[in-house]
Amino acid sequence: MTEDTAATHRPAAPTGAGPLLQLLRDGTPRTRSELAALTGLARSTVAGRVDALLAAGLIAPSGETASTGGRPPATFAFNPHARIALGADLGATHARLAITDLAGTVLAQTNADLDIALGPEAVLDWVVDHGHKLLDEVERPASDLLGVGIGLPGPVEHSTGKAVNPPIMPGWDGFDVPAYVRERWPVPVLVDNDVNIMALGEHFTSWSEAEHLLFIKAATGIGCGIIASGRVYRGAQGAAGDMGHIKVAGSEEALCRCGNTGCLEAVASGAAIAARLSERGIEAHGSLDVVELARSGSVPALRLIRQAGRDIGEVLAGAVNFFNPSVIVIGGSLALAGDHLLAGVREVIYQRSLPLATRHLRIAAARTGETGGAVGAGVMVIEHALDPDRLDLLLR
Repeated sequence: MTEDTAATHRPAAPTGAGPLLQLLRDGTPRTRSELAALTGLARSTVAGRVDALLAAGLIAPSGETASTGGRPPATFAFNPHARIALGADLGATHARLAITDLAGTVLAQTNADLDIALGPEAVLDWVVDHGHKLLDEVERPASDLLGVGIGLPGPVEHSTGKAVNPPIMPGWDGFDVPAYVRERWPVPVLVDNDVNIMALGEHFTSWSEAEHLLFIKAATGIGCGIIASGRVYRGAQGAAGDMGHIKVAGSEEALCRCGNTGCLEAVASGAAIAARLSERGIEAHGSLDVVELARSGSVPALRLIRQAGRDIGEVLAGAVNFFNPSVIVIGGSLALAGDHLLAGVREVIYQRSLPLATRHLRIAAARTGETGGAVGAGVMVIEHALDPDRLDLLLR
């Protein structure tokens, strides 16, 4: 092998541009001198890293600053349009897709009623087919796709992207979701449970200043996404936040789909409330029926939703004392019923949690709406690819 050929095959040297890009992701234009002062790096080192980021399109010139004599120095800013990400939020009976830029801004989206029980091939084929349609809609080539993020309505081993004993997902247990999607798109594919991606989307778009956040999804089931030190906390096996199967005092007779009794999900989920309404002769088949009844002023529905909020608050009160979050966000279809769920949660948390833990605690309704999960799945891809330790792979 000649020297020239060896150089051609030699892996590119690391640029170390990751920390520089993280500074610029706040959208503030900066000069090379300002970047050198902030990082403590030599001007020549900063210049080389700026050039690498410019070549990749991840930053762009953004004008010049006022001159103190001589030629005005150029400024550079993060370019969120350089690449795009595809996020998929797959629920029990719905699917939502969104293409975002690198700032998490939705460029195009679509959704459909889709039963997760159809199996992985049918559902993932829908994701790929409609993902291609969204790429055409935004007029971007597949080569601009940074990766695909997918949220599933069940326990997920994040390191492998495989669902583990999901209760409502026949055929998905152990299925290699990343490998199946990569056969159609040769890009990174990341998979997590739906509550984690909703937490990530809500944090990224609305609560980025909150280092410690809990996102509660109250819908057909109940789950919790945990943001700790600004990042999703998944636990040792990816099971962190499964609060729906914590026992609620006084509910020992309520049978849960997990096989235990007295679980929070068995007494406070949309499915549980719908079942109680049906027992009273009020027709309700699921969370959305409960929400419609509440919006129409049904007193039984409103009372049950308020009590569900109290039950959720009882479990969260322990989490507040243990984890001490600064923000708790309540989302999911049940939260669409108005303030009754939120009021029940607040009532018990402020009553049962320690004053120090609740001194600056904010308990609020979700802000991202129905697109939050799909946005969070895209953000999962963005944060993965632009992580300083991985950025050099992208720059190559």
